[in-house]
Amino acid sequence: MRPPASTALLSTGIEGLDNILGGGLTPYRTYLVEGEPGTGKTTTGLQFLSDGARNGESVAYITLAETGEELQAVAQSHGWSLDGIHLHEVLPTEDLLQADQQYTMFHPSEVEMANTIALILSVIEERKPTRVVLDSLSELQLLADSPLRYRRQVLALKQFFSRRKCTVMLLDDRTAASADLQVRSIAHAVIQLEQAVKDYGAERRRVRVIKYRGKGIAGGFHDYNITRGGIVVHPRLVAAESRTIRRRAQLKSGLPQLDQLMGGGIEEGTSTLIVGPPGTGKSSLASQFVSAANAQGQRAAMFLFEESISNLLNRADGLNMGLREAMEEGQLTIQQVDPAELTPGQFAAAACRGELAGRQLGGVDLLDRQLPFFHRLAQAHV
Repeated sequence: MRPPASTALLSTGIEGLDNILGGGLTPYRTYLVEGEPGTGKTTTGLQFLSDGARNGESVAYITLAETGEELQAVAQSHGWSLDGIHLHEVLPTEDLLQADQQYTMFHPSEVEMANTIALILSVIEERKPTRVVLDSLSELQLLADSPLRYRRQVLALKQFFSRRKCTVMLLDDRTAASADLQVRSIAHAVIQLEQAVKDYGAERRRVRVIKYRGKGIAGGFHDYNITRGGIVVHPRLVAAESRTIRRRAQLKSGLPQLDQLMGGGIEEGTSTLIVGPPGTGKSSLASQFVSAANAQGQRAAMFLFEESISNLLNRADGLNMGLREAMEEGQLTIQQVDPAELTPGQFAAAACRGELAGRQLGGVDLLDRQLPFFHRLAQAHV
């Protein structure tokens, strides 16, 4: 197994997270990933190690809580194979359930802490991994029995890993009786995962890089989703990064009279709001612009909040707009948006994918009651 080049950043295995981190992780440092149960810490760790295994590195997942069978189940749920990842369990044995195994003279921390640390060190010496995930710190914190001893043990582990050229991801589920924030000062970078439950719809998950020594990061919260295949992070949009100075053409509607009223058409790179009461043809007018763009060989994307894709295509067929044929030829993509299930970050990412695919025209079909979704979008991405 070859170690990574010391000057190259390591990928987390999650493209969006790498973007937030300014390219990835500095090798041979210790990183803290914290979040409540269910936020995807284990998945993050497995993606980090899988990326190393694909690059031919020696990697190890040291678990203090989950069994190897449970980790295999997590991998299978994402369609992954853990081949190339060494799973090492540091778990209490069934003998501890016996009455004669209960401690009477010593506190468990005086015995079990030393044994646990020794098992962790032994697997590092034996496997010599370049990437390590330690899951989870809350077990060490409970065994340490005091904040001072816990901090000293984490500091000692940091020095141990650094001298052996290991890049380490420490997972902390924040379930210990008292949350000790001192580990944040020890770690080279701190990645916080969180999830919020709304009154209606699916929970919203967000990631934030609390600190990263010596690196420029994309600050603030960024939406992410746990899907089959792993975590997908949607970096928040920064308007200043997309502004350019260039000559802009005008997009025709295909209706000469309307184009004349608009001074030749809609200018590229601008937003146009079509307003009117129900039945006045707002969706049909937007579809007309899309149809005209497709007729000129341009690509377009549409996002529907209220109307179904089937109804839109059927109406377009009746008006001979040719949207169905444009979809079949790949000139047009239409996405149904459910505001209760789609986070602002997901919507922004879908719009960006349309732009990156070379689509010159984008349309959003919505009613007034969907405007709160765009208010949340503005709060999250401006």
